[in-house]
Amino acid sequence: MINQQVIRTWYTPVEVVTLQSWLVVATIVNLLLLTFDFLRGDDQLLLIGFIGCTALALLRAMLPQPNQVQQRNIALTISMVIISLGVYRLILMPLSLFNFWLNAWMIAPGVLSLFWLSNRAVAVWATRELSVSAIEYGLKRNFNLQKQHQSVGSHITLLHFVVITLIPIIWIFDIALSPGNALGGEIGDSFTDEHFAKILEGESFWLWFRNSLIVSIGTSLLGLVIAIPAGYAFSRYKFTGRDVSMFAFLLVQMFPGIIILVPYFLVMKTLGLLNSH
Repeated sequence: MINQQVIRTWYTPVEVVTLQSWLVVATIVNLLLLTFDFLRGDDQLLLIGFIGCTALALLRAMLPQPNQVQQRNIALTISMVIISLGVYRLILMPLSLFNFWLNAWMIAPGVLSLFWLSNRAVAVWATRELSVSAIEYGLKRNFNLQKQHQSVGSHITLLHFVVITLIPIIWIFDIALSPGNALGGEIGDSFTDEHFAKILEGESFWLWFRNSLIVSIGTSLLGLVIAIPAGYAFSRYKFTGRDVSMFAFLLVQMFPGIIILVPYFLVMKTLGLLNSH
């Protein structure tokens, strides 16, 4: 029969287990985000950010253990300090979506730690000796909540990758809709359609548009006319040189089209097709 003390060592509330990994990620991300404070040249923000990173690392080290009431109280205090640092840092910054996101990496872990360490499951686990039946209930509860926490963490990670991918596209549209030749400023601070109006009102645009349609549609149709019979022949018939031809075809596809840009330009110029239509 398994000793009851051994059973107790098996159980740690899923909130504490999740914080053990999430706080490490939050600490690393906040250390990386200190780069923006350094680039801004603001020593005060840099100092607050560094203190916040230290507090996050300390909170990770002080996460409660079974029957450690004092350690849980210290962790709760550190969580409130982290929230205060994040809010104070946000107040010192200009209001913008980027600054909200930057400080959320400090405020959110503090709020989450304060909420999870204050709930009943963690409080009971950290303040008293649990019975075997209570541990069994806790293990069942962990099993039900663990997948939810993993799903939330995965979606947050994927959301950041999506945002990172979209930032250049948003920036391009913002520059296109900004007045004058300004490349700086906040995203969405001003809008104008003067650039698009200037292009659409010019005669050259529609000439270029027509030529682009002719070239793109023509090359697509010509490619299909050649590729469909060739693909059918490669897939249905075995003939001498089939493997070599297929290898050569795939080898050509490995080279990016930008390599032939200059030779293609010289050929078009030699044929008299440059700026002639």
